[in-house]
Amino acid sequence: MKHEILYKGAFPMLRVQLEAGENIKAEAGAMVSMSPNIELKGTVDGGIMKGLGRMLSGEKFFFQELTPNRGSGEVLLAPAVIGDIEAVELDGSYKLYVQKDGFLAGTSGIQVNTKMQNLMSGFMSGEGFFIVEISGRGTVFLSSYGAIHAVNLKPGEEVLIDNGHLVAWPDYTQYTIEKAAKGWISSLTSGEGVVCRFRGEGVVLIQTRNPKSFGGWIKQLLPGR
Repeated sequence: MKHEILYKGAFPMLRVQLEAGENIKAEAGAMVSMSPNIELKGTVDGGIMKGLGRMLSGEKFFFQELTPNRGSGEVLLAPAVIGDIEAVELDGSYKLYVQKDGFLAGTSGIQVNTKMQNLMSGFMSGEGFFIVEISGRGTVFLSSYGAIHAVNLKPGEEVLIDNGHLVAWPDYTQYTIEKAAKGWISSLTSGEGVVCRFRGEGVVLIQTRNPKSFGGWIKQLLPGR
């Protein structure tokens, strides 16, 4: 499937060229424009239980599925927030864990499910007890708040990442959630709270902006505060 990410940076858009027999699924509301011969329909993709699971992880219950009826067609897709789009190729040998709202679109071989975190990880991470789990063979398009940066970890190499800056990581990369500083008081007063310790190998995708920090900045500007 031919695709191109237009206007890389703050306001990107995904252009997909669909040939006969091809289709793409995207988050609900992602379609910007499409050729007249493209059929658009809402789908749960996997049934009601998987749809409910995606809602628990912060995704939407429905997807939109786009398929050309006659010949080829073009689709333009865009995420809801200001940020980047990144294409990740999956070969079926591993699963990709993604932050809530991180899935934009995927080719027909991609499955979007949920994974339940353990009690401590769900409580401390700020992501909740469910995260998005993407598997299968094909291309998945991820969206972020801010630009996407790849952290390439060698075997045994470690890095600490603020959980609000996480976008995606492979299931074979080990990670634990811990306090940012040695003590809880320093962790909280530093403004960091908890971080994720990743141990390679693997590629961890992070975003250059933290939506919670931005929300706090907006809140202090609202009238009446």
